[in-house]
Amino acid sequence: MGTPPSPTLNYFGAEQFKSMTATDVTIVTYKGTGPLTTDLLGGHVMLAFNTLPPAIGNIKAGKLNAIAVAAPQRLAAIPDVPTTAESGLPGLDIVQYYGLVAPAGTPPAIIARLNKELRKIVTSEDIKARIIADGGGPVASTPEEYAANIQREEGKWAVLIKKLGLVVN
Repeated sequence: MGTPPSPTLNYFGAEQFKSMTATDVTIVTYKGTGPLTTDLLGGHVMLAFNTLPPAIGNIKAGKLNAIAVAAPQRLAAIPDVPTTAESGLPGLDIVQYYGLVAPAGTPPAIIARLNKELRKIVTSEDIKARIIADGGGPVASTPEEYAANIQREEGKWAVLIKKLGLVVN
């Protein structure tokens, strides 16, 4: 099974898949998603935990088969592809979140203004369309929602990282 290099989210997703399914499969890490996608297309690797942007054109062209998206809901860019939960593996959510962060102590008024402007951008039709075309799902959130998301994701992946022995206590 091919993945981008450790410690990327896709690598951890493959490890989580192995752990959840007790599958004995060798993970082959690539230097990036481009070489991984090329080897997947060339038949050098038969399965991959890849990111969508380098693969989406090949999926839409029928050159790659998307088995499932590891997200809580289907993606607008490839709506016919089921989620991992729909495919029988609930709990395998491997979602890359992007957002803005500011140094601790940044005045609340500045945080509010940045959030207001970011929400305006993310919800604009042009930007939403671009994010969806790249395989993403645009989400506008509050600073509190994003902070809670970071905490939840860190907790989720910390368990796997510790299990893999990648952290020294």
